[in-house]
Amino acid sequence: MNNLSCKNNTIFLITPPFTQLNTPYPATAYLKGFLNTKNISSFQMDLGIDVILEIFSKKGLEKVFQVSGLKFQVDENCQRIYALKQDYIQTIDAVIAFLKGKNQTLARQICSRNFLPEAARFEQLDDMEYAFGTMGMQDKAKHFATLYLEDLSDYIVACVDENFGFSRYAERLGRSANSFDELYHQLNQKPTYIDEITLAILNQKLTEIQPKLVCFSVPFPGNLYSAFRCAQFIKTNFPNVKTAMGGGFPNTELRDLKDKRVFEFFDFITLDDGELPIELLASSFQLPSSNQYKRTFLFENNEVVYKNNSTQPDYKQSEVGTPDYSDLQLDNYISVIEIANPMHSLWSDGRWNKLTMAHGCYWGKCTFCDISLDYIKLYEPIAAKLLVDRMEELIAQTGENGFHFVDEAAPPALMREVALEILRRKLTVSWWTNIRFEKSFTTDLCQLLKASGCIAVSGGLEVASDRLLELIKKGVTVEQVAQVTRNFTESGIMVHAYLMYGYPTQTIQETIDSLEMVRQLFELGILQSGFWHQFAMTAHSPVGMFPEEFGVIPQQSDITFANNDIQFTDKTGINHDKFSFGLKKSLFNYMHGICFEYELQEWFDFKIPKTKIAPDYIISCLEKDENFNTKPTSKIVWIGGKPSSELFTKSKKGQSWEMMKLTFHTKIETVEISLEKEKAIWLMKILEKISISNSKTLTFSHLKEDFETHFEDFELFWYAKPIKSLRNAGLLVL
Repeated sequence: MNNLSCKNNTIFLITPPFTQLNTPYPATAYLKGFLNTKNISSFQMDLGIDVILEIFSKKGLEKVFQVSGLKFQVDENCQRIYALKQDYIQTIDAVIAFLKGKNQTLARQICSRNFLPEAARFEQLDDMEYAFGTMGMQDKAKHFATLYLEDLSDYIVACVDENFGFSRYAERLGRSANSFDELYHQLNQKPTYIDEITLAILNQKLTEIQPKLVCFSVPFPGNLYSAFRCAQFIKTNFPNVKTAMGGGFPNTELRDLKDKRVFEFFDFITLDDGELPIELLASSFQLPSSNQYKRTFLFENNEVVYKNNSTQPDYKQSEVGTPDYSDLQLDNYISVIEIANPMHSLWSDGRWNKLTMAHGCYWGKCTFCDISLDYIKLYEPIAAKLLVDRMEELIAQTGENGFHFVDEAAPPALMREVALEILRRKLTVSWWTNIRFEKSFTTDLCQLLKASGCIAVSGGLEVASDRLLELIKKGVTVEQVAQVTRNFTESGIMVHAYLMYGYPTQTIQETIDSLEMVRQLFELGILQSGFWHQFAMTAHSPVGMFPEEFGVIPQQSDITFANNDIQFTDKTGINHDKFSFGLKKSLFNYMHGICFEYELQEWFDFKIPKTKIAPDYIISCLEKDENFNTKPTSKIVWIGGKPSSELFTKSKKGQSWEMMKLTFHTKIETVEISLEKEKAIWLMKILEKISISNSKTLTFSHLKEDFETHFEDFELFWYAKPIKSLRNAGLLVL
């Protein structure tokens, strides 16, 4: 197909309310970057942040209190907030400016505790003062300001719109909606107060842009209702504009779509990678007769049809261009800190440029995951040089040096190459990503990642039980997770663990033992943050596709709309819901470094069995012997600087010989080693060869070969004290 110029056929890319407050969801930026490469003009918008800023403003709060009136007198908390409405109206603009990073001197006032009105959310602070010892004043003020916004959010939910939430809207309507009935019924009711604000902003933008096609990216159930409400508004008020939906929600939930009523709102619903489907839709405006589609549902002859008749292959990751964040009001995002845990706050604090190291997952075996779908199944990494090129482009474009790689699981080998490339280019960046806790993450690799700007990783520990990890096909053991989290933590990289309970066949004993493992990981300080998820059975995972193999009985229902989460009963008959509160409460305390001495029973209001895990189990995992075997193919890299040298003479039993002292200055310490003069000279030459600034690297076998052309017994030299000191100062085996 020819690359058709669609300059007069602007595509309007929208993320509907709500995703994140601190940074735009990246899907529209990815698509805009791709459309640029095809000379297809587009405009993008995060409708959610505009709506939030409209509500949480002086004028917005005046309206909120006006709309709610005095009819809600039942809830004491709402009465208190209503009574303090003038204080909220007076302070809101200053607080939002502070959270945008534009009014930093306000931190002292906020921390004084007599500036912000306080309601129920602040009650938790009585138990939390200890946590602020590790928080600076700016972070403490952000935390208070976040609690203030959450109080207002609670008021809006209770008194104005029960569906409101900062990172979701009417999420319940999008969760496992096998039938479209409830959502359709809601869409035929009068628009809510939040809807009215959303649609007024949308109307203004549509009038300005006058697009031919509006594409809604719907990543989560909490964006679904708003996407439909906006599409409904477009159909009524801009009948000539076509509407399309793509993104994470349709990709996983709408693969079995049959309900005709969906097409009263949308002309097209596309699945999986959106680049080619959108390009073909854009082209159809130029050549209406082309009739070429890629993974697209549409309505034809009064029927829902799925068309995938284009023979053009999907674009490779190297061909999709650099994400383009233009049009998005990056200065208007607000940083919030929900809980006083530095790792946990990364999701909500700070602006992150989002990129992907690899399409899909290099592991692709976990039985709870949608491994049958293309977004997981089709693994395709990007070359490190191209990825760092894109990082440099985004820094120039956005002025931000922070990156969140949103991979399913970033491949360790690619992370290594990216880190080396960042260091060679002398880039100053901060980045974090999602990983598998696999043994490739050695102490040395973690040191390299840290040196390149890696500040944190998150990964799935899932169920801290070796039996269940094997059933999940996670490919890791609890012992391995402990060692890897230790390697990251000791390198100065924070670690977040995704935790799971209620996996098929999981016993009560295994749940309690899992909690004990987690308690020990936190007590030892090798895990900084975590989150418990209850197992959900999804249609496209091995458990959903072959339930009988996992001891679960699915509850079947007719699918005409969404199909992902499947209700089921576990043959064990255990009610896993009852563990939710105790698991989450204990974790909340562990994340703040307290309550490790509590008996596990204290977290639950029902009888639980005693744990069978030894109190020193995780410590014993970390005490395994150091491995003195180095693979011959391992790359040897020096990330330190040039040493200064000084000759001196050593004498023993009437004999004297020349020695050399080498002094290395790292950022935090000075390391001195002494070697025989010839070996020291050899080492300095080698350090220059394996320096990070050289693109060529030497392997361990090259190093051994080179050494043994001059001296004897390389192993004795390599594992001796002087080299061991250098290993801690930037001499890495990768």
